[in-house]
Order: sequence, then structure tokens, then C-alpha cells
Amino acid sequence: MSKKYKSDAMAAIHETMAALHDAGAIDKQTMRRFDEACLTPVRPLQPEEIKAIREREHVSQTVFATYLNVTTSLVSKWERGEKKPSGASLKLLTLVAKNGLAAVA
Repeated sequence: MSKKYKSDAMAAIHETMAALHDAGAIDKQTMRRFDEACLTPVRPLQPEEIKAIREREHVSQTVFATYLNVTTSLVSKWERGEKKPSGASLKLLTLVAKNGLAAVA
């Protein structure tokens, strides 16, 4: 999966810093700061957005959960706002929102 940058300039800066990191010129902590500054963050999704993504894909909560490798109960809790997706689940939901369910199939 390719990285998404805030702008072309940020992409150039990040790629230059990554090369310097690979060469040992900058440390891991500095590289992490450039990652945060240059890469597009994954924004939190609201319960209505999660439900809308699932409904747009015309799948049940059970099928959606299977694609995301989570439980049906968790999808239900996301859609009701009882829990919020984070980490890999949030990234997968973002991919499905942008590219459809086929992106994670």
C-alpha cells in the first residue's frame, strides 16, 4: 500500500528524510516526527459513517465483520457509538470507505 502525503512537497521531504534514515544520518525518533508531519492521518469515523459505509456496500453486519476480521457485536457497537474503531480496524474502514469492500477482500 502506498503512503498518502499531505502534499507533493511533503512527499518529497518525507522521501528525502527516509533516505537519510536508511543511510543512518537521522535516528528513528526523528523519522517518526517526519512521519507524523508529512503523512495524512486517518481520521476517526462517526457511527453514522460506519453504518453508511456498510449499507453502501450492501452487506449485513455479519458479512462486514467477516471482511474486517472483527466480531458482528463489535460492528454493531461501532454503529451505535458504544465503541470507536482504532488502529488496524480504523485503517481498514477508511480503505473500505475510499475504495469499497473489494479493497480488503
